[in-house]
Amino acid sequence: MFKNPMLRGALYIVSGLAIIALTALTLLWMGQELICKCGFVKLWDGSIATAENSQHFTDWYTPSHFIHGILFYGVLTWLLGWLSFGARLNIALLMEASWELFENSAFIINRYREATIALDYFGDSVLNSTSDILFMVLGFFMAWRVPIWVSIFVVIALEVIVGYFIRDNLTLNVVMLFYPIDFIKEWQLAR
Repeated sequence: MFKNPMLRGALYIVSGLAIIALTALTLLWMGQELICKCGFVKLWDGSIATAENSQHFTDWYTPSHFIHGILFYGVLTWLLGWLSFGARLNIALLMEASWELFENSAFIINRYREATIALDYFGDSVLNSTSDILFMVLGFFMAWRVPIWVSIFVVIALEVIVGYFIRDNLTLNVVMLFYPIDFIKEWQLAR
């Protein structure tokens, strides 16, 4: 398409930024709050069972999005390794942006509230969703630059650490979203 690598790189950057901006605008259109209804922004919010969960820049679910980036890098490199890094990153951005939009749909918000411990969950703020996308990008870049064993170690470590502190993580979140298990929910609520 573009033979000049600088031009091609610029195109990937612009298209990636456009994906992020369109996702933010779509979330606003869907009715998601720009920032926390509390009226301020925290760099970190460690609350889980409050209305401020997933409303600030980072939270206990931020590592899940970093892991998305690692997983997307691995899968896209395996399936589409012939594509440039920029093309694979833009595909990963589309995947993460699609998840953020789906995650903030009434269907998934209600599913989380019915089947998981996210009883006060009303969706992410636009700030939090945008941050989640950026952390996916960080995970993607990390996986690109480090040996595979480091990526595997980071995924396991993040899952264990987050699971220990909040009794939830990416793995448990997926299990409880698709196939809720009563004893897991009871264990999660007992914190």
